[in-house]
Amino acid sequence: MSYTFYLLTDPHYLAHESWVEGDPVNGRERGDQIALKATPEIFDSFTEKFLADGDADTLLITGDLVNAGSVIDHKSFQQRLDAIKAQGRRVWVTTATHDYSSQGGRDENIFNAVRYTATGTEDVESVYKTDLLPLYYDYGPADADSVHEASGSYSAKLCEGLRLIMINDNGNGRSHCGLFEDGMQWLSDEIDKANAAGETVLTAVHHPVISPWPIYSHLVEFEMYGGYKELSRLLCEKGVRVIFTGHTHVQNIQKYTDGQGRFFYDVSTTAMSTPEGKMRKIVFDPETKTLHVTSIGIETIKGLDTHGKSAKDYIYSLNFIGLLENALPDLKTDWNKFVDGVRGLLPTDKLQAHPKLWKTGLSAVNNLKMSLPAKFGKRYNGLSRAEIRDLRQMPLLPEVIAVVRRVFAGNGPFPPETVQYKVFTGVTQRVDHIQERLHVKKLAALLPEGQTLTDVLLPFLYNNRTGDDDEITIDL
Repeated sequence: MSYTFYLLTDPHYLAHESWVEGDPVNGRERGDQIALKATPEIFDSFTEKFLADGDADTLLITGDLVNAGSVIDHKSFQQRLDAIKAQGRRVWVTTATHDYSSQGGRDENIFNAVRYTATGTEDVESVYKTDLLPLYYDYGPADADSVHEASGSYSAKLCEGLRLIMINDNGNGRSHCGLFEDGMQWLSDEIDKANAAGETVLTAVHHPVISPWPIYSHLVEFEMYGGYKELSRLLCEKGVRVIFTGHTHVQNIQKYTDGQGRFFYDVSTTAMSTPEGKMRKIVFDPETKTLHVTSIGIETIKGLDTHGKSAKDYIYSLNFIGLLENALPDLKTDWNKFVDGVRGLLPTDKLQAHPKLWKTGLSAVNNLKMSLPAKFGKRYNGLSRAEIRDLRQMPLLPEVIAVVRRVFAGNGPFPPETVQYKVFTGVTQRVDHIQERLHVKKLAALLPEGQTLTDVLLPFLYNNRTGDDDEITIDL
């Protein structure tokens, strides 16, 4: 008989008691690029779908439970977890970077627990890293067969023949986010015990083990799981096929294969409070030894007035690219409204100080057509004259926005057969050709070793990984 569980990640929960309406909380919301104020309602909307699935037994949540280590936020979030447990479901969590505070210099973290007032912020009671395991002991560790006390990681049986190891890696985002030597030994021993018992092992951790794109680990390696290369080797050696991750807010499925043909999948799930927020539904079939992973979003936000907008459109309107796209129609007709619409995205003081200069420049960008990059890269992209003629009527900015809009959603918008793919890769291929001749050091430093600019671009244009970032069946 199959076994079903769900996975959410990065709730970044902010309790209603932690803010009042004003520029401080709105500025933080725009800076975080999530619907921060609506996180309670968004969480309720997702968990309502989980509870409606009569086959689902357990909800996993892999870190960044709250937004900045506030006791108020943790207590409010736990009330929601308790309500789920009260309906006979299990809730297992790990904590991560945003779940504790540096207040008073007690921790090395970069976040401070605050309440947002109308004019600023005020410090509130904090949760520290050492508080996290006892604080969330009843949400996973209490049901575990083994708990690694130093990290808060734990190993537990999901069902007969299926074991889950939740790896806790709550570093501060700039220091080591992973298990140290004793933790890795504990993990290795737990996998060995499960293998000896004939159990299939699944793992979960907050930080990515496989980079969502090569450029990510090249530029911000500190955002990866600490020791991700060592962990990758261990998973391959022990025959563990799956690790569930979060942190990047990217909907992404990557397959890692070592030199001996051994492999595993890093199944990363986007944060729930992003425009493309999803949770994973995971079904284990013990007869076929397969894991079927699908993705579920929400259409509406329970208990929130979104002014008739869908959940996706409402959250998108708070996102940086959504702010820009929604403000663009005002560029020509209402400058003050445009400036207000891009507040927090563009430097509004400079926009107001030099309105004619900015308006001229932004209007010029907004009027660009796809024919411009097509002409630049036409030697490499195989465009016909008819296609180039059509591109003269196609605005450039919406096509760029389409790519950026899908960055965190996975499954990019422009596969190889599209004209947009040909145009954009034509540009990067020509830049690559120029780079081969000139060897510009600054550009070379931005590119991962052995990668061209075209290589870097491709994952953003279409899914060149597993074919679908929302669904996969994995042979265990």
